[in-house]
Amino acid sequence: MKTLIKGGRVLDPASKTDEVKDILVEDGFIKKVEKDITEETDSTIDASGCFVMPGLIDLHVHFREPGFEHKETIRTGARAAARGGFTSVCPMPNTKPVIDSVEMVKYIVDTASEVTDINILPVAAVTAGQDGEYITDFEKLHEAGAVAVSEDGRSVANARVARQAMRLAAEVGIPVFAHCEDKDLVARGVMNAGERAKQLGLYGIMNVAEDVMIARNIILAKNTGAQLHICHCSTQDGIRMVEEAKKDGIKVTCEVTPHHLILTEDDIEGDDANYKINPPVRTKNDLETLRDGLKKGVIDSISSDHAPHHATEKERGFVEAPFGISGLETAVPLMITEMVDKGVITPLEMADKMSYSPAKILGIDKGTLLVDRAADITVIDPEYEYVIDSNTFASKGKNTPFNGKEVKGQVRYTMVGGKVVYSNCNGTEIIIDKDVPKL
Repeated sequence: MKTLIKGGRVLDPASKTDEVKDILVEDGFIKKVEKDITEETDSTIDASGCFVMPGLIDLHVHFREPGFEHKETIRTGARAAARGGFTSVCPMPNTKPVIDSVEMVKYIVDTASEVTDINILPVAAVTAGQDGEYITDFEKLHEAGAVAVSEDGRSVANARVARQAMRLAAEVGIPVFAHCEDKDLVARGVMNAGERAKQLGLYGIMNVAEDVMIARNIILAKNTGAQLHICHCSTQDGIRMVEEAKKDGIKVTCEVTPHHLILTEDDIEGDDANYKINPPVRTKNDLETLRDGLKKGVIDSISSDHAPHHATEKERGFVEAPFGISGLETAVPLMITEMVDKGVITPLEMADKMSYSPAKILGIDKGTLLVDRAADITVIDPEYEYVIDSNTFASKGKNTPFNGKEVKGQVRYTMVGGKVVYSNCNGTEIIIDKDVPKL
């Protein structure tokens, strides 16, 4: 099969390409990236006026299966990924049971192979049951398909265990994705500790709850040589510490979410738990530091931290509702509307932060539009204007603080291994599973 992607603005950070070109895809691979390709093909995608990026890669999602299928399944999560322009995603291990064994990693890999063409790259737990005590077998987990290890949803509280885990991760060559949070400092906090929390009468979460764990983990990474990736950075001091660590040659990277780049505590409206996120959205000064860190390259990647919940759970209000928002289907328009159009980053930098750099962090051969690479490609119309409607989400989770927001930027095609798994043309959306299309 041959497909021609015609006349799009090709954005490939690997080759520093930002130019209108055609892309020829044949048998799942990119065969040509040139101007005015005239070769006969089986199908043509008109990408004029569109960004053509390497398939987007999300290092941080929660697909909830097994154990919490009422929130999300691998199938529905993959559909949301396809609709959001993501060709590869990394589900976190805080399921039930936890992804802490070879059998559980294989369960994720095998289930994904049955229901989707999206690349599902599981993250395994650092400790058995995520209990923070007994370190899992990183080597066997890696061989089974785990691309990283993490205690996401919590931190390894015991510094001795954390250090030993990083030492073993360094030996195996698997990155450690660190959710940085001191639970004792968080206590009963549900939002940022600031003026807005006082106004709403809610317990706050101080920046220091995140910062102390970032500091500790950076020191342990220096001590062990581990490849450390800091998840969902939200504080000024966190970004400063990462910047200094990089200058010191420590192997540390970090990610930021769209919501931490856009929202502050002042945006929280009453008792709306759709704003309840962990870590919480913070102050304007924190937000400006995050944006500056993104622009300067201190922040390596943009991840959604897609955390779907059932509507009845979020209806409980700030105190009782679980943390998290559904983010896969809003990441692209939010980044184009708030970051690209406002000059914080360029379209090429967006492709870097959402595809090329995540691939480098994982050490996988993706995130580029180079010839002979797998044809994982995302086509985005950056000028299309619309209003976010959570009722249209493919995800089971409709929990988002951005419902009703006017945005620009809509995914037109998501291609994985040369196969179109999502299209949105002329008002018709199609998401293609392995077994049945959903209109």
